[in-house]
Amino acid sequence: MFVAPDPGRLRLKNSLRAVIGIALAVAAAELCGFSLAASITAGLTALLALFTVADATVRAQRITTALLPVAGFPVLALATTLHGVTLVRDAAFLAVVFCGVYARRWGPRGHALGIFAFMSFFVTQFLHAVPAQLPELYASVGLALLAAGAVRFLIWPIERRTPPVAPPPGLPGTGLARPTTRQAFQATAACLVALSIGQVLSEDRWYWAVGTVWWIFVNTSSRGETLVRGFRRVLGTVVGIAVVLVAGIPLHGAPLPTAALVAVAVFGIFYTAAVSYSWMMLAVTVMAGLLYGLLGVLDTGLLVLRLAETGVGAVCAALAVLLVLPVTTHATNDAWIQRVLRCVHAATAEAAARLAGDPEADPAPQAADLDALLGRVRMSLAPLVHPLSPFRARKARARHVIGLLDDCAREVRGLITIAADPAASHDARLAAACWRVEAAVEALTTPNGTREPAVCAPHSAGAERALAHLHDLERALAELAAPLAGSPRAPLVRS
Repeated sequence: MFVAPDPGRLRLKNSLRAVIGIALAVAAAELCGFSLAASITAGLTALLALFTVADATVRAQRITTALLPVAGFPVLALATTLHGVTLVRDAAFLAVVFCGVYARRWGPRGHALGIFAFMSFFVTQFLHAVPAQLPELYASVGLALLAAGAVRFLIWPIERRTPPVAPPPGLPGTGLARPTTRQAFQATAACLVALSIGQVLSEDRWYWAVGTVWWIFVNTSSRGETLVRGFRRVLGTVVGIAVVLVAGIPLHGAPLPTAALVAVAVFGIFYTAAVSYSWMMLAVTVMAGLLYGLLGVLDTGLLVLRLAETGVGAVCAALAVLLVLPVTTHATNDAWIQRVLRCVHAATAEAAARLAGDPEADPAPQAADLDALLGRVRMSLAPLVHPLSPFRARKARARHVIGLLDDCAREVRGLITIAADPAASHDARLAAACWRVEAAVEALTTPNGTREPAVCAPHSAGAERALAHLHDLERALAELAAPLAGSPRAPLVRS
């Protein structure tokens, strides 16, 4: 996690900005004289706004941020009103779960609004909010969104490209064939069981089990991903509880040191989210424990209960993805890999056009997309390369594919660096090499991709390094044919 690449220090900048935005939201709530519950709501609202809104453009991010109250306010009112009516409250919570997951079919905006709606219901359980507190809660949410928006769009705007959160278009279908629809039923079924067991363990903290299920399903597209995420969530929670025992309980809810540690935890959530779910869950657990310290209810028994509820949620999520309309890992992996290969081709074509003298050609956006998609492929293949995976042939094949895709990305980056050099000269061999790369991608992504490469005579010797990158890229694509075309269960035979 500490050696993970951070191009342009975007993770560091985004984490620092999040700390500032959340601190500003909490400070504004305190200055307005709001209660502790409202101040905590303001902080969590700002965190969600900065963490979940991931549209591709700044304009779209602003619209999504403005729409968050549309999803959150009705749920807040519903949750506070039904707080003492157990059966109806539980049914409403499950309905919010289903709608929140189903909304992911509409991309990043639906994803963000679904999370915000769920967390609005969750927060009312966390704070035991009642209808009389609604005006103050609404005000704190609005104030927090203004603070988070001011930091994100005015004070410290950061150009950030994020990996897609919705299932790839390579998994088509309608109705129950659509992955988001299947996930909605899976998550709802898992939450139903987790809610029932969680209430047996605790009538006050049952929502932890439901929250565990929900967040395990976020950003996953297959049963394998969900199983691995459940394991990592439990691992991060265990380590986080140990940290709270050492650093949280001795504070006894003292405001200043607790606030400082919460800021560190928030930084950790944003800094580790893209590279390690276990580390992120450690930070989340520490933050939650410290908030309970501020509320005056933190003790060892509460932490033990949290661990038990987390385990219940993880088991329920695992059973749901195995038994309820499962989405296979292989189909999801193949769809993400296809997207990476098409992105490789797009980046290569733009770089070649730039080298040919086209001033409008810009391969940089494709390079950013390629890095994001590679991260999503690693996440998708994580179940197969996990140390506990018993499928040796699949593990070897997945590692080989990841290595070759990394080789492709490295050669594309090198090619783009050369294309950015104003002194790079055109060579007709570049067109031939790029044509061969295009043919290789088509062969991997299209059943009948058989385009013949063009052959051009050398024109100049000013692009030898670019040619070297293209030739290495062509070799990596050729090697990908065997692991992608063969059976995922067959032993890997390297050429």
